[in-house]
Amino acid sequence: MAQFTEFLINHWILSGLWLALVITLLYYLNAKAGDALSPQQTVMLVNREHGVIVDIRDKKAFDGGHIVDAINIPSAKLKDRLAELNKFKEKPLVVVCQLGSQSGDAIKTLEENGFTSVSRMSGGMAEWQAQGLPAVK
Repeated sequence: MAQFTEFLINHWILSGLWLALVITLLYYLNAKAGDALSPQQTVMLVNREHGVIVDIRDKKAFDGGHIVDAINIPSAKLKDRLAELNKFKEKPLVVVCQLGSQSGDAIKTLEENGFTSVSRMSGGMAEWQAQGLPAVK
């Protein structure tokens, strides 16, 4: 620990640049990903505001277990299949992926195409299943 502190003191410019880079990266990833909802907040949004869940995992993962009434549109096909979601433009959408880390690009695509309220579920289906919430197979 003493060597680490000595390194930080002797190389304060390098350490400061590294810290600034980490902060910038975290800010960028957070801004790119959009608003995050916990699985419980997702359930409340669906029940109270008639939110719609868009599952962007591939068909095989979706068939292995998904949230009830979720719409499966794989992320690679999202731009081609946006017409299927047009009837939900005024409803809140929750984008779900496997781990909660791939939904940022899908949110950006949806917002660029006029969807007003789009969020992602933090932790994705892995968190949903870890909390023992129901999934349909």
